[in-house]
Amino acid sequence: MNGEAISDPHLKDIVVGNDVALDFNVKRIEKVSLDGPPELMSRDLMSPYIWREPDGRWGIMVRAVVKADAPLTDTGQIWGGWSDDGVHFTMLPRPSLVPGPEDNDAGGVEDPTVIRGDDGYVVYYSGVRADHAHSELSYATGPTLDRLTKSGVALASTKSEGNTKEATIDRTPDGRWRLFYEYAADEASRVGLAVGAGPAGPWQEQPTPFMPREESWDDWHLSTGPLLTDDPAMPVMFYNGATRDARWRIGWVAFDADYRKVVARGIQPLVTPPPVDDRTATDIAFAASVVIADGAIWLYYSLEDRRLARALIRRS
Repeated sequence: MNGEAISDPHLKDIVVGNDVALDFNVKRIEKVSLDGPPELMSRDLMSPYIWREPDGRWGIMVRAVVKADAPLTDTGQIWGGWSDDGVHFTMLPRPSLVPGPEDNDAGGVEDPTVIRGDDGYVVYYSGVRADHAHSELSYATGPTLDRLTKSGVALASTKSEGNTKEATIDRTPDGRWRLFYEYAADEASRVGLAVGAGPAGPWQEQPTPFMPREESWDDWHLSTGPLLTDDPAMPVMFYNGATRDARWRIGWVAFDADYRKVVARGIQPLVTPPPVDDRTATDIAFAASVVIADGAIWLYYSLEDRRLARALIRRS
């Protein structure tokens, strides 16, 4: 990188290379595998949210979807499981969250995000209505992954921000909840930001954290991805971006400590789907979670909306 300013009206304050010496690249990619009951293994897998427990175990919650050639019964179930190595997971015998019975998620439950607390878990998810055409960001709580209780809508859709989904959470220094989320507007996906007192708000909307870039791989759609916060002075989001025809890739964007300004942003995608011969495969790589383990940065994501992987990320 040569310090050249990016010519984009939304990124007028960004200089890549000189003011902020930051870059990321992929060192290695590994397959993530699950071992579970037939009800789970007969489905495709998306949105792998991975975290570490205090005892060193790796936890997972993942969206399981019916295969493309099967009848559409729902848009997703959410399953939980555990691993000793972060690559091979043994899943629970039953899903942790299923659609219904309330109308707000009767069509499916998608896109888990797990917050580990002292007394249990908060799990954000996208609740899809029975018509499969509308979603709202919902949440559940419970002491264990197999004892979650749905708690309602965390962030409702509005006329200007439809289909709220894909939560990413960061806690502020004063204990409030900072919520990044995806929403639909002007025939595109966008990323919003709000701050609230608890997991369901009430929320105070914040300025839009970042926007699409013209003539780029992320020139139309944006969706939230996981936050790398080991450097609190410069948190980084591994976000998802796409062209209008929804060819999703994974990129990165760095903020100042208060998320008020973008200080750096990768020009090229960090993760791009490999070429596939299967014509039914979708051209999608979609980031879901990031874990630092023994100094290594592991980025978890789904490919083709049906299989899971993780990438070892090098920061320079």
